[in-house]
Amino acid sequence: LGVFQTLLDQGATVVVIEHDLDVIRSADYIIDMGPWGGTEGGRVVVEGTPEAVAANPESITGRYLKQVLAEDR
Repeated sequence: LGVFQTLLDQGATVVVIEHDLDVIRSADYIIDMGPWGGTEGGRVVVEGTPEAVAANPESITGRYLKQVLAEDR
Protein backbone atom coordinates (compact mmCIF):
# COMPACT_ATOMS: atom_id res chain seq x y z
CA LEU A 1 0.00 0.00 0.00
CA GLY A 2 2.91 2.31 0.67
CA VAL A 3 4.19 1.90 -2.89
CA PHE A 4 0.71 2.59 -4.27
CA GLN A 5 0.46 5.74 -2.17
CA THR A 6 3.88 6.93 -3.36
CA LEU A 7 2.76 6.51 -6.97
CA LEU A 8 -0.50 8.35 -6.29
CA ASP A 9 1.35 11.18 -4.55
CA GLN A 10 3.42 11.58 -7.72
CA GLY A 11 0.27 11.93 -9.82
CA ALA A 12 0.09 8.38 -11.18
CA THR A 13 -3.08 6.40 -11.74
CA VAL A 14 -2.97 2.90 -10.26
CA VAL A 15 -5.25 0.13 -11.53
CA VAL A 16 -5.17 -3.11 -9.55
CA ILE A 17 -7.00 -6.43 -9.78
CA GLU A 18 -7.21 -7.46 -6.15
CA HIS A 19 -9.05 -9.57 -3.60
CA ASP A 20 -7.28 -8.31 -0.46
CA LEU A 21 -9.77 -6.31 1.60
CA ASP A 22 -7.07 -3.96 2.96
CA VAL A 23 -6.22 -2.93 -0.59
CA ILE A 24 -9.87 -2.72 -1.62
CA ARG A 25 -10.93 -0.53 1.30
CA SER A 26 -8.12 1.94 0.57
CA ALA A 27 -9.24 2.40 -3.05
CA ASP A 28 -10.81 5.62 -4.29
CA TYR A 29 -12.99 3.73 -6.79
CA ILE A 30 -13.91 0.06 -7.16
CA ILE A 31 -15.35 -1.88 -10.08
CA ASP A 32 -16.72 -5.11 -8.62
CA MET A 33 -17.01 -7.84 -11.26
CA GLY A 34 -18.95 -11.01 -10.70
CA PRO A 35 -21.00 -12.29 -9.20
CA TRP A 36 -18.67 -15.32 -9.36
CA GLY A 37 -15.66 -16.28 -11.45
CA GLY A 38 -15.42 -17.97 -14.84
CA THR A 39 -18.68 -18.44 -16.71
CA GLU A 40 -20.59 -17.20 -13.64
CA GLY A 41 -18.87 -13.81 -13.74
CA GLY A 42 -17.96 -11.12 -16.16
CA ARG A 43 -20.50 -8.44 -15.41
CA VAL A 44 -20.21 -5.28 -13.36
CA VAL A 45 -22.06 -5.91 -10.10
CA VAL A 46 -21.41 -2.46 -8.62
CA GLU A 47 -18.96 0.38 -9.00
CA GLY A 48 -18.07 3.32 -6.81
CA THR A 49 -16.50 4.04 -3.46
CA PRO A 50 -15.77 1.30 -0.93
CA GLU A 51 -18.86 2.47 0.98
CA ALA A 52 -21.05 2.18 -2.15
CA VAL A 53 -19.80 -1.34 -2.82
CA ALA A 54 -20.35 -2.32 0.82
CA ALA A 55 -23.93 -1.02 0.66
CA ASN A 56 -24.86 -3.06 -2.43
CA PRO A 57 -26.60 -6.32 -1.45
CA GLU A 58 -25.71 -7.97 -4.78
CA SER A 59 -21.97 -7.61 -4.17
CA ILE A 60 -20.24 -10.57 -2.54
CA THR A 61 -17.14 -8.40 -2.10
CA GLY A 62 -19.39 -5.78 -0.51
CA ARG A 63 -20.55 -8.19 2.19
CA TYR A 64 -16.98 -8.68 3.40
CA LEU A 65 -16.00 -5.06 2.81
CA LYS A 66 -18.92 -3.93 4.96
CA GLN A 67 -17.50 -5.89 7.91
CA VAL A 68 -14.01 -4.44 7.42
CA LEU A 69 -15.31 -0.88 7.14
CA ALA A 70 -17.37 -1.37 10.34
CA GLU A 71 -14.20 -2.41 12.16
CA ASP A 72 -12.54 0.86 11.08
CA ARG A 73 -15.16 2.91 12.92
